[in-house]
Amino acid sequence: MIRSCLAAALAAILLSATLATTPASARVADKPTVVLVHGAFADASGFAGITSRLQRRGYTVIAPANPLRGPASDAAYLASVMRTIKGPIVLGAHSYGGAVISIAANQLPNVKALVYIDALALEEGESNADVAQRFPNPEFYGALRPQPFPQTDGTEGTEFVVDPAAFHFFFAADLPARVTAVMASAQRPLALAGDQEKSTAPAWKTIPSWYLIGRQDRIFSAAAQRFMAKRAGARVTEINASHAGFISRPGKVTKVILRAARRVG
Repeated sequence: MIRSCLAAALAAILLSATLATTPASARVADKPTVVLVHGAFADASGFAGITSRLQRRGYTVIAPANPLRGPASDAAYLASVMRTIKGPIVLGAHSYGGAVISIAANQLPNVKALVYIDALALEEGESNADVAQRFPNPEFYGALRPQPFPQTDGTEGTEFVVDPAAFHFFFAADLPARVTAVMASAQRPLALAGDQEKSTAPAWKTIPSWYLIGRQDRIFSAAAQRFMAKRAGARVTEINASHAGFISRPGKVTKVILRAARRVG
């Protein structure tokens, strides 16, 4: 009798210890992993406010570095990251990252939802430049600064950054200037292929999608975003935010991601 009581007590202690050392995300059944992909002129640190909110709700979040070399190669890299994930995935992206997730999601069967945040939702055979031609924004293109970079084949390529003096106005007018000054100094450039390369068949044709539109976006106009969202059949939310709404309005963006995640989970 004493032995059985001791055994039961020991089992209870071991179980408690296991639960205490197991991450909350692992103890919550059926919650998808959220993968967040940044766009051009930014990096994954911009998702900090969204990531912390999702983690507090027990979600596992991964925000990999987007190479920004072109939709096809960037999608191949993203797919390699997602192959390490077991279970369903909610795949979200900001800006140019939308062109990447639309291709990468087709390479894995466990991507169950797409979330576009002021993002490119391209049609097959369409490029970022094609969208820009349909919805002209010459002022922003005039603020881009080309710079050379060495390509893997030894030739010289061209990549672009936003003129630091114009970064606050175009990218994040609803953030303090001192914040955007730091962002401008750390911006990651987009290769020319990121603007000109045509998309393959997009995943939004077969995977449910959500789209968050920033009405004050000065890079992709609200009209351009509404066009892409409608074409994709996405569930749309609009907010009063700049192109950097994923930073300035993390709570609003998190709510959209949670809607997608709950539909999946």
